[in-house]
Amino acid sequence: MLPPVLLRRPLAAAARLALPLAGPQVRLTTGPRQNNGIFYEIRTYDIKPAKMKEFLEMVNKYFHFRTAHSELVGFWYSELGAMNKVFHIWKYDNFAHRTAVRHALANDKDWQGKFISAALPLIEKQHNEVAYLVPWCQLGKPPKEGGVYEWVTFQMKPGGPALWGEAFRAAINAHINTGYTSLIGVFHTEYGLLNTVHVLWWNESPDHRAAGRHSAHEDARVVAAVRDSVRFLESQQNVLLIPLQCSPLK
Repeated sequence: MLPPVLLRRPLAAAARLALPLAGPQVRLTTGPRQNNGIFYEIRTYDIKPAKMKEFLEMVNKYFHFRTAHSELVGFWYSELGAMNKVFHIWKYDNFAHRTAVRHALANDKDWQGKFISAALPLIEKQHNEVAYLVPWCQLGKPPKEGGVYEWVTFQMKPGGPALWGEAFRAAINAHINTGYTSLIGVFHTEYGLLNTVHVLWWNESPDHRAAGRHSAHEDARVVAAVRDSVRFLESQQNVLLIPLQCSPLK
C-alpha cells in the first residue's frame, strides 16, 4: 500500500490531530500502507522531432530484448498534449529486483548493441519516476484492444494521500460511474516530483472521450466531486497516448 510522502517525524504528533479544512474535518494520518514491495517505474523520453519515426520503429523491432528482463506494463507515444514524447511503465517486485534487472541489461550485448547504441542519439532527454498504485486501485486492462489512452498528471498540494486521498478517490469514481471511460491505474510518486498523481484512462477513440467528457461536465455528481478534489490541486496536464505494437496494453 502507499507510503506517506511528506509525513515525517516532526509531524508525527500532528497525525493525531484533526485539521480544519474547507469542509468536514480530516485527520492527518498516514492511512493504509502497501503490503508488498511492488512499484512502477515511469519513464518519459523526449525524442528529437526528426527522429521520432525511426525511434518507434526501433522500439517495435528490438524491444523484445528489453522485455526479456522485466515486465513492461505499457509503451505509448504522445499524440495530443505533448509532442515527440514516449511513455513506458515497468513493474518491479522491489528495489533489489530493479537493481538486478539494470545489471543484467548492462551486460546484455543484444540490448546494448542493437538498441541502446542506436537509440541514444535519437533521444533529447530522459526522465524517470518511481510510483506506487494508490491503495484503492488495482492495475486494470481495457475492455478490448484498440482505442486510445489518456495520461493525466495531477500536482497535488503537499501532505500526501492522507490529506487529499479521499477527495481525489471520489473524483475518480465519479468519472468512472459515468461509464464513458475505463480506469487503468492511479499512480502516486515516491521518487521524482513528490505529491504527483498520474491517472491512466482508456477510451475507444478521441471523439468518444470528448463526448464523454462533455456529458460528465453536465453531471452534477461529477461536478460536485471534482469541485471538492480541486481544493488540493496545484496543476494538471493531460496527454493523449497511442500504444505501440510492443505494448502489452493496446
